[in-house]
Amino acid sequence: MIQIFVTGGTFDKEYNYITGSLHFKDSHVKTMLERGRCSLELDVKTLMMIDSQEMTDADRDIITHNCRRASSHRIVVTHGTDTITETAAYLAEAKINKTIVLTGAMVPYAFGTSSDGFFNLGSALAFVQASSPGVYVVMNGRCHCWDKVTKNRKTGYFEEL
Repeated sequence: MIQIFVTGGTFDKEYNYITGSLHFKDSHVKTMLERGRCSLELDVKTLMMIDSQEMTDADRDIITHNCRRASSHRIVVTHGTDTITETAAYLAEAKINKTIVLTGAMVPYAFGTSSDGFFNLGSALAFVQASSPGVYVVMNGRCHCWDKVTKNRKTGYFEEL
């Protein structure tokens, strides 16, 4: 069983065609898994639906608490990319003996084929099964140790430090 915790981020944003704003409605994760014909045994739970720039340590405590108490030893957390490495460091500091993979998207899933979310979710599910216990950030088809990755804000890619 793989536990998936949804926290929001660009992954789950919706676009308002009238105002041009991005907002949250419902998570797209279950739809993405169905569309991808995922046959893994999964438990999907929404913890929050927030932009990662608004995430606080109290929110990270909620994520950490849920990772710690999850019965599964394989966990995927969907997260906004702006502070994904901060949350990864927070989880690593908690020393939870499980494989925890954080992933996100630069373009909302709701934007269709231009979104990287679908690919990143699939990659996260593969890496969470193949990686040893620890905290990782999976983006752009690559799996990075939590303390060896940074978001290149000029290119929009995650890179090794």
